[in-house]
Amino acid sequence: MGKLLRALGLMSGTSMDGIDIALIETDGEHRVIRGERDSVEYPADFRDRLRQALEDARGLTDRRARPGCLAEVERELTERHAEAVRAFLSDRNLEPANVDVIGFHGQTVFHRPAQHSESGVMEPAFTVQLGDGALLASLTGIDVVYDLRAADVEAGGQGAPLVPAYHRALAARLPQRPLAFLNIGGVANVTWIGEDGRLIAFDTGPGNALLDDWALRHTGKACDVDGALARSGTADKEVLRQYLMHPHFERPVPKSLDRNDFTLSYVEGLSPEDGAATLAELTAAAVARSLSWLPAPPVLWLVTGGGRRNKHLMELLAWHLEAPIAPVEAIDLDGDSMEAEAWAYLAVRSLKRLPITFPGTTGVPGPATGGVLAPAPRAR
Repeated sequence: MGKLLRALGLMSGTSMDGIDIALIETDGEHRVIRGERDSVEYPADFRDRLRQALEDARGLTDRRARPGCLAEVERELTERHAEAVRAFLSDRNLEPANVDVIGFHGQTVFHRPAQHSESGVMEPAFTVQLGDGALLASLTGIDVVYDLRAADVEAGGQGAPLVPAYHRALAARLPQRPLAFLNIGGVANVTWIGEDGRLIAFDTGPGNALLDDWALRHTGKACDVDGALARSGTADKEVLRQYLMHPHFERPVPKSLDRNDFTLSYVEGLSPEDGAATLAELTAAAVARSLSWLPAPPVLWLVTGGGRRNKHLMELLAWHLEAPIAPVEAIDLDGDSMEAEAWAYLAVRSLKRLPITFPGTTGVPGPATGGVLAPAPRAR
């Protein structure tokens, strides 16, 4: 039985609303003891700078380049993560020495799956996350594993999704098979777990990102609370049809998306209510389309991410999927902290050089480990 390590996971997802923090103990395989978790919201002005970072990252060809505001935002992002770690530990009377490793996701500002160029040449996947692992290790006094996606991309994978390995560990205690975890963050993705533990995972389509952007524009709120705006409108079938013609839906799995692969262009001109209704329907319809890529329909869907709080969206999903669907809280998990927990788990797997991606999850040719270790400065 492997040694348990205490790991702290940090996640700043595509919704760009803040930092999720989770502490776990794990051997990086089947044993996971979930600990305390917390979240820190980003102030509105920093969210605006992150949106600008997305714009400045467009067209990047060197994943180490930091044009425009990227260098400044990367440093601020890292400092905010360090402050969050220090506060988390202080509030729980913990010291840096009580944590073996931090799993640091950073902020994805550009992600392009492998694709054919206009000339027909296959372009490899390309992914960029802001976050200075060495600076975070220095500021916290804890070893940091970061840049977990890069090795998968270099080996020929998509670099996403990475959470399925953790989903499989969590599912070990559940009898239902096949089982699906559906994460509805800025982008939505599914993890399918078969009878033999086989994993298939991919991005299904837009999650909350478009709906959040639309709600912010028309209501001044960061999201469509409880789906109230969407519920009061009517989905535009023609606009929905245009969205569903996106080439992503015809690409074979595994496949991944960037937050900016879908935009609000098609709903421009719709009323706030009808635009929201159309975007909610798009998320649900895209998940339903994922069924065609699965070997068998899941007997249970467990939903994580912010989308599980949108009552209207959950109703749409239940109607489209025609199968039991529930938030992960129904099995005593936490849908807010799951990705942060996963990054803690993946950091331990990285330390032990265990695989974190698989052919069925990212398209990598064989199981692959990944991550860069930034050791904390040691007292002499």
